[in-house]
This record gives sequence, structure tokens and C-alpha cells, in this order.
Amino acid sequence: MTFLTIGHRGVMGVEPENTLRSFVRADREGLDVIELDLHLSKDGALVVMHDAEVDRTTDGSGRVRDLTLAELRELDAGQGERVPVFEEVVDAVKAPIQAEIKDAAAARALADVLTERDLTDRVEVISFHDEAVAEMATLLPDVRTGLVASRYGLDVIDRALAAEAGLLALNIRRLTLELVDRAHAADLRVTAWTVNTPEHLQVAHGMDLDGITTDYPELKNTPRDPA
Repeated sequence: MTFLTIGHRGVMGVEPENTLRSFVRADREGLDVIELDLHLSKDGALVVMHDAEVDRTTDGSGRVRDLTLAELRELDAGQGERVPVFEEVVDAVKAPIQAEIKDAAAARALADVLTERDLTDRVEVISFHDEAVAEMATLLPDVRTGLVASRYGLDVIDRALAAEAGLLALNIRRLTLELVDRAHAADLRVTAWTVNTPEHLQVAHGMDLDGITTDYPELKNTPRDPA
């Protein structure tokens, strides 16, 4: 199977995260998949941002859900970049997209866009929220979905299966070979985040993972078995 290198919020190690600049750079650098995060704005736009608040990544303040898209557009998201919406990213890059639902309320809005623009083959939907993954599987049975987890045990496999997910996207610092083997036996793919060093990349290969999420594009071209 193909080992996927997934660009984390574009290539956030070298460009402002979750901006068109970061996504276009990830596409140009040849990342296999581009990961992004979604919240709903006050007026229902699918806003690409990791945090529930704009404070860390822009020159503004406040919660995404309390701001209109027009208000969000006025913010500087880094190096003059503006806060994008999901549809803009889809149009700006050619690579497959992994869309993480940060706000469970965004599931239905995302399903509508995926249906309207015939994107179910190109976009995989992931979330820390079991209910968002399960809702997406119900709304769009053909879309690929994944459960994300940071603190977890072997029970995360049953959680993923209950939500009808096909992927586990897991914190590499807690990952064990036993869990990976059991997940694969249950026909679940397993990827790890965030993998930013050659050493962690070797761990990922050693565990026979299906891919990694990284901040740095050069990791895609790191030899599997460095001399």
C-alpha cells in the first residue's frame, strides 16, 4: 500500500498555517494529501482555521463562530494572508484534501458542499468528535472518514468502528505496535501525527503505518532507511 505524507495545515512549519499560501506550497512540494481544519463562521461559512478563536493565528481576537465571514476576511492570518474558506482551498490546489471538523456543527455544512461540488472522492473527513464522524458517514455513506485521537487506548478501535470510520489518525507519542496491528486487522488504516523528525518517520515505517502528518514538506523525500 502507498505510504501517504500529509501536509499539516498545509506546510505549517514553513508557511502561515491554514492559509492559501501554505496549501499552495504543500501542493507544489508534492505532498500526497493536504490537511486543513474547519469551523463555522457566524453566518455559516466553512472557515479554515484550527482554533476556536482567531487570537493565535491572526491579528484579531474573538471566537470564529461569533464573527461573520466579512469580519474574518479583514484579519491578517500571517504574511498578509487572509482567512480562507474551504471552497477556496479546493479550487487552489489539486491534491486530495483531508478536512478536519473542529466544530461538530460544521459536519452538515461540509456534507452539503461535498455533494454540491462532487468532492466525495477527493476529500476525506476526519474529526476528534465521534458524533461528527458518525454523522458524516450517515449523510454521505460514500465519503471516507477518520477518527482523530490524542489520548487513547485500544478502545479507540471500537470507537472508530462504531462511527463507521475507515481511518485512525493518532498521536504518534502514544502509538503502539499492538494497536496498529489490531487496527489493521479490523480493516482500519492508521496514520500518525505530528511527525517532524527522521527518527519519528522511521518509527512510523517500523510500525507499518499507512501515512504520517507533518509540518515540513522535506520529510516526504526523507529516505526510508537512511545510511
